[in-house]
Amino acid sequence: MDAALVHHYFGTKDEVFAAAIEVDFEPALTVDAILGDSLDGVGERLARHFLAIWENPATRTPLIAVLRSALTHDAAAKVLRGFVLRRLLERVAGELRVPDPRLRAELAASHMMGIVIMRYVLEVEPLASAPAERIVGLVGPTLQRYLTEG
Repeated sequence: MDAALVHHYFGTKDEVFAAAIEVDFEPALTVDAILGDSLDGVGERLARHFLAIWENPATRTPLIAVLRSALTHDAAAKVLRGFVLRRLLERVAGELRVPDPRLRAELAASHMMGIVIMRYVLEVEPLASAPAERIVGLVGPTLQRYLTEG
């Protein structure tokens, strides 16, 4: 593929990166399933859904590459931040009936991203080898508190 073709379909490098992120995230990203019919249990659903994406080698490998790129390149970070804010956090925050809903959604996301870095990037034990359901059980109540307690 040549640069002219990429430019024709995507415009800029940032837009190519954004398209790659959407391909990696979109099939697994179902905010409605996380939010459910009620916010009861949303912390556990969020943790379980998020970890399921990272536990799958087909999604984990490209996501680690995206994450590493975002940590070292401003343009990649900007695109990832915009995607996460637009597609995930704003939708979650829009459903919360608590003070500072966007801040709470960002706290929940930061908590989960910390787990991702420790578990999948740095592979720190015992977190790296702990069963995903064990992590869900420990983290779910904290995410629940972030998202629903006034």
